[in-house]
Amino acid sequence: MTNTELILNMLAEASTKDISQAVEPKNFTESKKVAKQGGNVAKVARKELEAKTGKKVVSPINTKTVLGEKKKTKKLNPKKKK
Repeated sequence: MTNTELILNMLAEASTKDISQAVEPKNFTESKKVAKQGGNVAKVARKELEAKTGKKVVSPINTKTVLGEKKKTKKLNPKKKK
């Protein structure tokens, strides 16, 4: 995930929070509508940026790949040391 992708994600979350505080949804359906509106703010920003730069914002880059981390596996019943 690139810095721009992270920023757009933060924009979507902040926009959703601000819209939610302004609208004060009463149920799940209203909250879902607010979430879509917040996401749309970031969508519009992404499309505008892509139009201005001529480059796609969304990338196949994964943070784990960039950092070179190996996939960790979880044990279902790990034995505790005494």
